[in-house]
Amino acid sequence: MTTLLLASASPARLSTLRSAGIEPLVAISGVDEPALLAAAADDAARSGRGAVPAAEQVLLLARAKARDVRAGAPEAGQADLVLGCDSMLELDGPGGPEVLGKPADAADAVARWRRMRGRAGVLHTGHWIMRTGDATEVGATSSTVVRFADLTDAEIDAYVATGEPLAVAGAFTVDGIGGPFVTGIDGDYHGVVGVSLPLLRELLADLGVAITDLWSPRLRAGR
Repeated sequence: MTTLLLASASPARLSTLRSAGIEPLVAISGVDEPALLAAAADDAARSGRGAVPAAEQVLLLARAKARDVRAGAPEAGQADLVLGCDSMLELDGPGGPEVLGKPADAADAVARWRRMRGRAGVLHTGHWIMRTGDATEVGATSSTVVRFADLTDAEIDAYVATGEPLAVAGAFTVDGIGGPFVTGIDGDYHGVVGVSLPLLRELLADLGVAITDLWSPRLRAGR
């Protein structure tokens, strides 16, 4: 069995992996996400590249989380692979694309939902996998269109009051309380939840690992 270490505090990512037969170890990174993104934006501005695309931002964060956990988490010594993930919602607007991580507070979540309702955005989830033995690493981003219902102000207030939108990128879930407010997706459902299982399989294959190698002993025994 190949042991995976998940570099994320997300319950949704952990649940998704468990539902796919994978029981990972978990460690939380100490990456300063705003500082990392600010440095990336400065580098892009100096090179004349303009704004860093959302799909690239989540990949940068996923890589930083995986590297940080591999280098510093005690659990890394018990794992064969480390997986880092990060998600952001990209919402087009009059002033150009808006990239949304977790809302700052309830007022921010309410304001976001008033912009999001009745519209569509793209949920980007970056994935970065590293071997703990030799630091071989691969990464890619899953991008999925998400269409939002035209919520009433009362629905928005009630949803934000549950606290769920404050803990997730884009201020919504598709697999939780926010499910009724997502009218459809074009792409990978699991990528919206937080970890794309098909993309994970492809990245593992790039490292010469079959996803079935990560299945729990109980599941493997039943094959």
